[in-house]
Amino acid sequence: MNQLTATLSVGALLLTSTAALAETAPPSVAAAVSRKVGAFEVTALKDTNYVIPNDGSVFGINAGTAEVDRALSAAGAETGHVTLSVGGLLVKGRGHVVLIDTGVGPGEHGTLLESLAKAGVTADQVTDVLITHSHGDHVGGLVGADGKPAFPHAKIRMADKEWAFAPTQADVKPLTAVIAPQVVTFPAAGGVVLPGIRAVRVAGHTPGHVAYEITSKGERLLDVGDTAHSSIVSLSHPEWVIGFDTDAKVGIASRSALLRRLSKSHERIYAPHFPFPGF
Repeated sequence: MNQLTATLSVGALLLTSTAALAETAPPSVAAAVSRKVGAFEVTALKDTNYVIPNDGSVFGINAGTAEVDRALSAAGAETGHVTLSVGGLLVKGRGHVVLIDTGVGPGEHGTLLESLAKAGVTADQVTDVLITHSHGDHVGGLVGADGKPAFPHAKIRMADKEWAFAPTQADVKPLTAVIAPQVVTFPAAGGVVLPGIRAVRVAGHTPGHVAYEITSKGERLLDVGDTAHSSIVSLSHPEWVIGFDTDAKVGIASRSALLRRLSKSHERIYAPHFPFPGF
């Protein structure tokens, strides 16, 4: 099995095993935590939790389970598994109500819509949905329990390469037919997608994976998407292979480069898989 096939297999396992993972994950409760970024109000929205077994198939594939456990223990975390939050980021300002990523969706008991309500926003008020990438835990919430678009008045924006990649994933393909009329693509290289919000190419995770940088009045916040998954493992060992990346080598290089840049700039980030609220 080559690296790409192995990675896609692990990714498919994650997308289809959310319910099983949730049996041992901390219970998910709707929550919304807000910050200011210049004139923008940004709000972290809780969706669900994952508990990923440390079995050598996802974290530290090139390091081994003992090394992963050692990294977890050094940080004071439980060993044997890696716990990840799942969430989205609400951005309000400049005439737009923007949601970055949508969580796992109602079929997997995600609470993102309830968290959105806690932030005082209804689904039909969302004007734009920005997608970092098309894995199920980021796009699952685009379709409601009734099989219709969850954000009926929103434009759904993602990189052109990511929109091409989305239907190649068995669990995501049915969703693409529902949302197709709302989708607006932009070049995978990135650039300004909305006033004050710029897509930043972060290669390796999926073909069109991007981060989103929010800028206002000299302040910045970078939604890193899946550049880093674990606040422990991904930050202490960015050189370790993670099974969710479609191109492991490129993913390591991109992750390491972005983390080096952030360690120098001290730019604030939002990471949807870090412990909630992820700021």
